Amino acid sequence: MRIGSGYDVHAFVSGRPLVLGGVQIPFDEGLAGHSDADVLTHALMDALLSAMRMGDIGALFPDTDPVYAGADSIALLEYVATVMADAGWRLVDADTILVLERPRIAPYREEMRERLAGALGVGVECVGVKATTTEGLGFAGREEGVAAHAVVLLDRAGTSGERVG
Repeated sequence: MRIGSGYDVHAFVSGRPLVLGGVQIPFDEGLAGHSDADVLTHALMDALLSAMRMGDIGALFPDTDPVYAGADSIALLEYVATVMADAGWRLVDADTILVLERPRIAPYREEMRERLAGALGVGVECVGVKATTTEGLGFAGREEGVAAHAVVLLDRAGTSGERVG
């Protein structure tokens, strides 16, 4: 078994949609980034790659490559899931945290879980999504951007259940 941890942060910017966990959320700002800047999905991909000892998403999807400009992070997560399965790994569990003051995440939480689980080819019960504020402290508290943390548990496919992916 392996544990992986991921973290990402993106600043708010005008003129872009806000995408978190593969869900477009109505809000007056989006996140700056080369792709769709889905900070939650990026943290989750980093955690998966970390557990597999395969670096991070910057190595797999460099922001210098125009192919990834505006890329759908859920599609990138699907690719990481394929890499994971091909390498013989299976996701046991993933837990994620969004750090932001607003918008409120609760109305979109289950849809995020479904989108992330679908991209990973696992049941929704294997993916946790929650959000917290910083009580006004730091960049997130000043509403300058959003941070996300993710932790995953992988095991070798076929060692404690059916191969997923």
